[in-house]
Amino acid sequence: MEKAEKIQILQDLIAINTVNGNELPIATYIQQVLAEHNITATIDEFGDGRANLQATIGNDNADHKVLVFSGHQDTVSIDDESAWQQPPFGAQIVGDKLYGRGAADMKSGLAAEIIALIELSENPEVTLNGTLRLIATAGEELGAQGAYRLNEQHAIDDADALVIGEPTDGKIIYAHSGSFNYRITSQGQAAHSSRPAQGINAIQGLVNYINLEKDLFADAPEDPYLGNVQHSVTVIRGGEQVNTIPATAELLGNIRPTEVFDNQHVISRIEETLAQLNKQYDAKLTLEIIHNFEPVETPSDHEFIQIVKQAAQDTFTDRDAVLSTMNGATDASVFVKNNPGLPTVILGADGDNTSHQLNEYTTISSYLSLIETYQQIAREFLK
Repeated sequence: MEKAEKIQILQDLIAINTVNGNELPIATYIQQVLAEHNITATIDEFGDGRANLQATIGNDNADHKVLVFSGHQDTVSIDDESAWQQPPFGAQIVGDKLYGRGAADMKSGLAAEIIALIELSENPEVTLNGTLRLIATAGEELGAQGAYRLNEQHAIDDADALVIGEPTDGKIIYAHSGSFNYRITSQGQAAHSSRPAQGINAIQGLVNYINLEKDLFADAPEDPYLGNVQHSVTVIRGGEQVNTIPATAELLGNIRPTEVFDNQHVISRIEETLAQLNKQYDAKLTLEIIHNFEPVETPSDHEFIQIVKQAAQDTFTDRDAVLSTMNGATDASVFVKNNPGLPTVILGADGDNTSHQLNEYTTISSYLSLIETYQQIAREFLK
């Protein structure tokens, strides 16, 4: 494929507005591009413009390995469009930078996966001894609906290795934390503020929890790759007017579990704490789990990680291909629920520091290098 066509595919993806949804148009576009190169892709539409896509090349023999390239089609919001220096859906090129919402996170990775699939399928010198599967997901930025649906369909249960194309500036991410979002509701009893003893202040119930939360995971073991559990209370709501004791209040929190102190450990710790507080105080606290994404870890010396590292070293010639970890979560956090221990890397193009920001961009040079990296990974893993 010519360089100009590779860049155009990325520009086309960015031009399709998939802010927090609307994946069907982009899935349809990907299906058409693949069909032009004799690759069949299936679209799973599940209402309100949501859609996943899958395509495979290689040998489907059950005895052979399965490598999955995965990327999400949705993006976060653009906020104030007038504050962008380049139009967020214009996919404008300035020097080596290509601007637009999703340019980094993660339409560059998705486009590179698509093109890698095409070029591998059309290269007469390449024989894949196994299956290479492309999965384009819906809703990763807000609930991972697409990944959960794929789990229900057992789409990744047979995978032997996984590459997620999130932006990493060419770094090889071999471990990332989970992401656990929760709500605690405090139930009290309303009363006039002139007679507070007749009520139960729901806000005080949250204060009791917050006072313990700051040290809630102090004794959690340190993960050898991901370090300590990170946790924060991030939202508090309670009370309607100043002269009434509030009957209900709530807080939201985010926790980044690790492999050695995983999501179930987190849940148990919070539940134990709430039981203690409910026994000690009048305001009653209840836990609601909002998002429950698992940590993902593959040992840095794993064979698959070393294959990816070598490929990145060979193709990203303008930088060192370093192994690293991160605290963000990806669709892999959902996929490992069905396939525990799945060897996984997150590897993508430039622009990680502009993800979710104004004037998001990637670089064309890193994008083109990424295409070559993905192809080398597939050739080596499926040789």
